[in-house]
Amino acid sequence: MRLLVTGAGGMLGRAVVQAAAARGHDVAALARADLDVTDRAAVNRAVAGAAPDAVVHCAAWTDVDGAEADEVTALAVNGDGAGHVARAAAAAGARLVHVSTDYVFDGRKGEPYVEDDSTGPLSAYGRSKLAGERAVAEASPDHAIARTAWLFGAGGRNFVDTVLRLAAGRDELRVVADQVGSPTWVGHLAPALIDLAEGDARGVFHVTAAGTCSWYDLAAEAFAQAGVACRAVPTTSADFPRPAPRPALSALRSTRPEAPVLAPWQEGLARHVAARVPA
Repeated sequence: MRLLVTGAGGMLGRAVVQAAAARGHDVAALARADLDVTDRAAVNRAVAGAAPDAVVHCAAWTDVDGAEADEVTALAVNGDGAGHVARAAAAAGARLVHVSTDYVFDGRKGEPYVEDDSTGPLSAYGRSKLAGERAVAEASPDHAIARTAWLFGAGGRNFVDTVLRLAAGRDELRVVADQVGSPTWVGHLAPALIDLAEGDARGVFHVTAAGTCSWYDLAAEAFAQAGVACRAVPTTSADFPRPAPRPALSALRSTRPEAPVLAPWQEGLARHVAARVPA
C-alpha cells in the first residue's frame, strides 16, 4: 500500500510512519515543514503528487490552552486543514484515516463515551477538532475518524515525560485527580491507525487504550514503574486553573466490532517508561 502520513514530524506521526514501514508499506511522510495543511492548493499538490492508496492525517494544532487565545488559527488547522486533506484524498481516490480527540465531549455523561454519544466540546481546541470531524465526513466518502485520548510517547511533549521530569529532586508532586480519561501510548495507537487504513470500515471509531484513570493515577503509576521516589499527591482542577476547560470524564470506549482493540494503558506506560531516555 502507498500510504501518505501528514504531521509526520510529530509524536504520533512518527510512530505511524514507523508502524507503516514495519508492515512493508510504501510511506510518504510529510512533516509540518513539508506541508501547511491550511494551504488548500499545497495540500492538493502534495496528495496528488504522492498518489496514495490511503492517507493517515496526524497533522493538528495540539496546544489545548493555546487554542483558547487563538481559536481562529486552531480552527484553520484542525477544521479547515482537515477538510483540505479530506477533499484531496477523495480526489485522489484514497481512503482517509483522520485522528480526533476525546475533547469533543463535555465530560458530563458520568461514564465512558461511545461513538454515537452527542458531542459538546468545552474548549476552543475541542470545537476545532469537532469541526475537522464534520469537514472530513462531508468531504471524504471513504473515511475513518479515530477519536483517541491522552497521548504519550517518544518524540513529543506529553504528560508522562513532564511529570517524570518534574519529579526529579522532589519528595512529592501535586497532580489533578478529578479528570478521568484513557491514556494511550502512540506505540499501540499507530498500528491501530494502520489497521483502519488497511480496512474498509467507515465512520467514527473510539481508539484508546483499555481502562481509565485520572491524571493522578497515571502519574503515580509512572513513578512506580520508573522507580522514582517522588510521591504523587491528589489535588483538584480548581487548584490548577488552566485557560481551557477540561472535561471531567472524557474516557472513551467503542461499541463497534470493527474498532481496533488496544492493550491496557498500564502496558503502554510500561513500554514507554522502559524505552524512555531521561532528560
